[in-house]
Amino acid sequence: MVPLPAHWVVGNLTEEEREFWLQPSGENYRPCLDFAIAYRRESARVTKEKRRFLVVVVSGGLNRVRNQIVDAVVIARILEAALVVPVLQVDHVWGDESGFSDIFDVEHFIRTLQADVRVISSLPSTHLVSRQTVATQLPHHVHPLWIRARFLKQLKQEGLLVLKVLDSKLSKSLPPDLQKLRCKAAFHALRFAAPIWELGNRLARRMWIEGPYVALHMRLEKDVWIRTGCLTGLGSQYDAIIRRDRDLQSKFLTRSFNMSHIQRRLAGLCPLNALEMARLLKALGAPKAARIYIAGGEPFGGALALKPLVEEFPNAATKETLAREGELVPYVNRSSVLAAIDYIVSLSSDVFVPSYGGNMARVMQGHRAYVGHGKFIKPNKRLMLPFFEEAAVSDAEFSSMMKKLHLNLHGQPELRTNDRARDVVAYPVPECMCKH
Repeated sequence: MVPLPAHWVVGNLTEEEREFWLQPSGENYRPCLDFAIAYRRESARVTKEKRRFLVVVVSGGLNRVRNQIVDAVVIARILEAALVVPVLQVDHVWGDESGFSDIFDVEHFIRTLQADVRVISSLPSTHLVSRQTVATQLPHHVHPLWIRARFLKQLKQEGLLVLKVLDSKLSKSLPPDLQKLRCKAAFHALRFAAPIWELGNRLARRMWIEGPYVALHMRLEKDVWIRTGCLTGLGSQYDAIIRRDRDLQSKFLTRSFNMSHIQRRLAGLCPLNALEMARLLKALGAPKAARIYIAGGEPFGGALALKPLVEEFPNAATKETLAREGELVPYVNRSSVLAAIDYIVSLSSDVFVPSYGGNMARVMQGHRAYVGHGKFIKPNKRLMLPFFEEAAVSDAEFSSMMKKLHLNLHGQPELRTNDRARDVVAYPVPECMCKH
């Protein structure tokens, strides 16, 4: 998926505003998926596999599903098995019944990976009633040797392996060729289905034609406030609703159960709300007239939740306001498709800023680097939020501090280190990109 080109910024702008739109240096890094000779020799055998099959069941929102599909491709390669097009399970939160082919281009997926893994659209009838191993609990950060030791013998005997609950279980530190395969699956094979890609591009052009724009991924949905243990900033009435529903769904609360909502916020575990995002953008030099695209699901509190942001930056739009009559009607109850549209418009933005470090933020960070190093600002919430509480800090001091905190977070190539939390899909340099 190729984004629209970045804009040349012209007009009567201050130096600070020009700096805000300035794109990072790509340092001559370009996609570089040169697989080793040994990998390519093995491919001749792996891609002809017709006896062993891997079925993967994935669930969650769009970007969580994308991550699991990428892992499925790599695991199929490790086990030298043919991969059946992944099955999308209806998620208890989103309730989206979309299948793989409703979101992604199946033929493109199969064709793109044909030199690496054999991918088939459905399980052969000969294996529909065969014995099978169903694995639902994988430890975190599993390596290829563990996967082969655990599953290969059974897979050879039974011919079929079914994997569930695959979410981010595969190690982020893999051999170089498998890292390249992750990038190939994420950035080349997973192309959205044609109707979605066309609609997303139409909306992106409507933003793009007016000049440079910022895409904000605002995580303000009700389930996010429930899961994170944070308060909305909308007042006691709304916070009481979140507390009540959190008590009823306490099993969904993520991380650090013993922290108060204040401690969570100052630790950087909460999404930025609209007021905090507006203050950050203003401090970083975003012009008041900047075009803003707001990605994300329906915010809890509706228009009230976005009011501080829209008041500061009135040229704000969403997919609902950009779309013409009837364009979104086929996808009203398809949250994954709506998220895909947000993804497409965000990929073409001149600047991307996530309010929360979830799956969308990680994959957008890597994808923007991979297709041209589009500016990406990752809010340093843990260090910046204490300054939001300081009433004595002037606007100039606040702006200076925000720029210092985010000086090196504007999308310049950032090497993936040996940190096992750093996924090559978020940090494609150096495994998947090299200097030209």
